[in-house]
Amino acid sequence: MFNVLVIGSGAREHAIATTFLKSKQVATVFCAPGNPGMQASGIQTVAILENDFGQLATFAAKQQIDLVFVGPEAPLAEGIVNFLTAKGLKVFGPNQNAAKLESNKQFAKDFMRRHHVPTADFNVFTDVNQALEYTQRLSLPIVIKENGLASGKGVKIVTKADELVPALREGIQKSDQILIEEYLTGEEFSLMVFVGGPEPVILPISQDHKKLFAGDEGPNTGGMGAYSPVPHITDEIITQLKKSIILPIMDGLRQENLMYAGTLYIGCILTPEGTKVIEFNVRLGDPETQVLLPQLESDFYTVISNLIMGKTPKMIWQNQEYYIGTVVAAPGYPDNPKQHIALPDLPDNIFYGGVVAKNKTLYSSGGRIFTLIAHALTLKKAQTIVNTTLANLDLTNFYYRKDIGFRDLN
Repeated sequence: MFNVLVIGSGAREHAIATTFLKSKQVATVFCAPGNPGMQASGIQTVAILENDFGQLATFAAKQQIDLVFVGPEAPLAEGIVNFLTAKGLKVFGPNQNAAKLESNKQFAKDFMRRHHVPTADFNVFTDVNQALEYTQRLSLPIVIKENGLASGKGVKIVTKADELVPALREGIQKSDQILIEEYLTGEEFSLMVFVGGPEPVILPISQDHKKLFAGDEGPNTGGMGAYSPVPHITDEIITQLKKSIILPIMDGLRQENLMYAGTLYIGCILTPEGTKVIEFNVRLGDPETQVLLPQLESDFYTVISNLIMGKTPKMIWQNQEYYIGTVVAAPGYPDNPKQHIALPDLPDNIFYGGVVAKNKTLYSSGGRIFTLIAHALTLKKAQTIVNTTLANLDLTNFYYRKDIGFRDLN
């Protein structure tokens, strides 16, 4: 029997740890630092921060950890895989150089250009005046991205000329460097791939809902919900994606010595000119993970172990039902979420994110508090189950969207 350590504290890590626990090969799953909501699932939380590499390595040695799975992007960008691998641990995630595909947007876009991966035209600036001169040659709307990790929120779409200068100044103040991209019209979806073996393994397609309000209105968030599979992303589209996007990316990773055992999240948009890549992440998405991993029928420990050993695993997924996950957030999210609100008694189909415990009661701590999951033979039924369950809970102090999955339901 094996011991697993999951790094991270959110609902994504709760889903990952729960999936490991389903394996008959796994004795114990630890999560560092985890959150107290995970403990009801049998996960052992460890009070070590995700960026305390030395303490994590010491803990892994003491507990005879057989496999480490890194959930969030920040420790990956800081080189946790390099550090723990050097200590002799088996780790699932990219090394620090490959992690630049997410942590450095210019690095990622230049990689796409070199390997002919379809993406939006772009340019990079550190000076407001030079950026403004460039944008005046473009037609609105345009996209301004902070170059660095921004937890899914460092993107601004400018639609009005008088918003341009303030948006450019704000972006450069926050990250020193910004990317300016052409605005792509189309529908976004999440294409996640497990890499490490000779062949990439495509996970079921999912769709995140980034905007705060129903109908995809309002500011960007880390994600307000997701569903999977996505019926209008057909097998024909996926076959084309393999040829035009996945194969060029994989060839590029090998040519540039960036190959790793981990996840490559390819944020895609289906445009009138075909599918293009918006961005890369080098870890599983949140909240997509919460609707993807419950669909897995294969042994998760075997899958991840094979990838670390350079083998292509066989992954079997359910194909009968639709899964929906709705994120419940604190009021004021994403800019100024209200803290320490008591949670009501909640059902079992929950993955916890921003929670703390006091006197056996869970309280909100952060922006996205938990993700509630449901599945059914139809997408509409799954949505109805989620919304009915949430409506029957005392969530008057919280906020959630009721339209997750709306694109395929409309």
